[in-house]
Amino acid sequence: MIHVRVMKAKNPEEMGKLAADQFEAMIQTKPACVIGLATGSTPLPLYRELIKREQEGKIDFSRVRSANLDEYKGLGPDHPQSYRKFMQENLFDHISIKPENTIVPDGLAEDVQQMCAAYEQKIEEWGGVDLQLLGIGHDGHIGFNEPEDYFPGMTHEVQLTEMTIDANKRFFDSVDDVPRAAFTMGIGTIMAAKKIVMVVTGADKKEILHKTFWGPVDPQVPASILQFHQDVTLICDEAAYPL
Repeated sequence: MIHVRVMKAKNPEEMGKLAADQFEAMIQTKPACVIGLATGSTPLPLYRELIKREQEGKIDFSRVRSANLDEYKGLGPDHPQSYRKFMQENLFDHISIKPENTIVPDGLAEDVQQMCAAYEQKIEEWGGVDLQLLGIGHDGHIGFNEPEDYFPGMTHEVQLTEMTIDANKRFFDSVDDVPRAAFTMGIGTIMAAKKIVMVVTGADKKEILHKTFWGPVDPQVPASILQFHQDVTLICDEAAYPL
């Protein structure tokens, strides 16, 4: 049974506004909600819109908690390409969310298992993720959950595929600078979110979106597991529209 609700936007800016509507509704309903956040260029219009709405008094982030999907292994929070740095520069530094209420996996963790377990425990202590934001990779990865023979459960370390490394090289000086491993929420962690919002732009994502929501559920297309989630909203621009 596919429960996905598809919203089509004219452009990335409209997509950002439609996604912001979902976040605004959640925060209005539950001011201390837990939101799962994502990095990359696709969510930027959403983050700009959220900043604008708080400045206009429509949203209050002061009680909101956030957990990020992933972080590169080996990058500290001050590294210009770390996801913690990305979140600070593009969202956290511009809203009223408290620093202690924002968690991102520790890219410099020495005890990986302990860090991953603590990450899961923190989300559990908060009562679980209320609204999880997702993008999607060309191979169907969500977070850094790459195509596998199974769906990984909890937060874990993952080796990045050449496709993912190639897709992310634009953010680094050269492909050699792209980390080869990352820490990511597992598929189980993502699926435990009460509500999921996926944002996608570009014609190059049309095929994988169709496979994700209208193809077989297959760990080789990690995002296809979302067909089993009860509350998924896909917000995409016209170029990515899969139907």
